[in-house]
Order: sequence, then structure tokens, then C-alpha cells
Amino acid sequence: MLIPKGRGALSDTVFELMRTDASSFAPALRTLADHDEDLHITLWALYELHYRGFEDVSDDLEWHPELMDLRRSLENTFEQTLRDRCDESAPEGDFAEAMFAAVADHDGPSLAAFIHREATAEQALELLRMRSIYHLKESDPTTWVIPRLPNTTKAALMELQFDEYGCGDPNRLHAGLFARGMNRSGLRSEYGAYIDDVPLEVLEQNNAMSLFGLHRRLRGAALGHLAAFEITSSIPSRKMAQGLSRLGLPAEMIGYYDEHVEADAVHEQLAVRTICGSLVEEEPGLRDDIFFGVFSCLDLEDRFANRLLAEWAA
Repeated sequence: MLIPKGRGALSDTVFELMRTDASSFAPALRTLADHDEDLHITLWALYELHYRGFEDVSDDLEWHPELMDLRRSLENTFEQTLRDRCDESAPEGDFAEAMFAAVADHDGPSLAAFIHREATAEQALELLRMRSIYHLKESDPTTWVIPRLPNTTKAALMELQFDEYGCGDPNRLHAGLFARGMNRSGLRSEYGAYIDDVPLEVLEQNNAMSLFGLHRRLRGAALGHLAAFEITSSIPSRKMAQGLSRLGLPAEMIGYYDEHVEADAVHEQLAVRTICGSLVEEEPGLRDDIFFGVFSCLDLEDRFANRLLAEWAA
């Protein structure tokens, strides 16, 4: 993957310096983002140095101190935005029941329901291109959290991640299943292939998972985000599979979503009761951050759904 196109003064400056393997990033530290897309494409690229990197950027830049300073500044801005959006305090009472109730009470737009009933084939393919930014890395952001957890929580998360990574079979990795579905659908399946095409809302979704996963202090938010994601995955996956079948998309793409119907019904209980439940038992002070992660997952998905549905209705 090549470094993405810049979207403003900050990303243009940073990416040019990264490509030329500059020894100093002082010009980037003095440059302000023109707008949120400029900030978030820059942050996404800085995070990617910790994943697979870029063909046209030296691996030596992963821990460059000035880039780390820049990343920290952008992260602080983004985290404050997420916290400002979350005006809800963590609900009281039994932890698992409170989490299930919080998700059930959330009433947001559903892209899966639109794909199920109304979408055209081109709209479905557009959604797949957008989703590929996450689905081609799938569970990697959550894997960062594993070493930061107490033993019971760690073991439970490993059980879930083992499924996500194909139960030891490289042909069953969920990211690989999605890539095969993309290929069969006539779409590009290379990691990050559509990064230049995605809107702010997709960048925010992916950056939130990296932010939570890469910071030990945000381990509660990371697992709350995971739990909300799993709770809201099984039924939408069924609707996606049925909608893609209605539109005549390939069996491999439909199969990716079929895989998640049953798996995520199990994963939601594991994520809430065993993973998050054991963490809050061991570290009750993380309860608020877990629900912050829940809210952020749901809110970011709402923002993406509202944007795409508005564009499709225009």
C-alpha cells in the first residue's frame, strides 16, 4: 500500500516528508489541519505505521519522535471530540444487563436494513468499498489490547480473537473471507485499496479503534467498543447476507456475512459477560470507559450511516 493522498495542508506536508524520508518533521508540527478530514487522514496514516506500513515510507519512521509528538496532538483532539459527544454517564445496576439495555435502547439508522430492502447493486458495492478499510484488518486493533489485560479477561478475549483469525486456519481468517468476497464482486481486495475514497466518518471509525487499542489507559473503551460491535453484528449480518443475495452478489461475499450471523451471536455474550464483565470485576474503575467505548461505537456508526443514506437519497 502506498501512502494515501493528502486532504489538506497538514496531510500534504506530513506525507511529503514521510515519502522523502525526512530527518526532521518540524514543518509538520507547525502546520494546522485545514479541516477534520485533513486531521483524520493524517492520523490514520500515522496509525498505519504500526500496522503494515507503506511501500513508499521507511519503516524507521514508525517511532520517529516528532511523528509521535504529532500523533499525540491529533489523538488528544480526537479523543476530546469523542468524549464531548458522549454526554451519557455509565448506567448503574448489573453490568451485563446495563450494557445490553444501553445498546437495545439506542435507536439509530441501519445500513444493513437499507441493503436488505432497498439498495441497488452499486450502493451495496459502495458500502463494501467503505467497509473494506476495517474488514481487511478486522480484529487487529483489538489485538493490541491483549497484553494490557488481567488473565481472565485476556483468556476470554483470546477465545474471541481465535475465531476472528480463523481458528488457526489461514483460509478462514475473517479478513481473508472478506477479501475473497471483494475479489469475486469485482472489487479491489488489497489492504487499504479504497482509503482515498472514504469519507471522514469512515476515517473516524477506524481511528477510534486504533486510538483505543494502542493506549493502555483506554483498554476499557477498546473492549466496550468491541462489545457494542459484537452485540450489533449478528442481526445486521443476516440482513446484509439477504440483501446481497437479493442483488445477486457472489456467494463468497454473502458467505462472509453468513459467517458472522451465528459467530457474533455467540461473541456478543462472550464480549459482554466474560470479557467486559471480568474486566470490570477486576478493575471497577474502568466501567465508565467501557460505556464510553460502547457509546463511541454506536455513535460513529450512526454518523456513517446518516451520511451514506443522505447521499443515496439525494
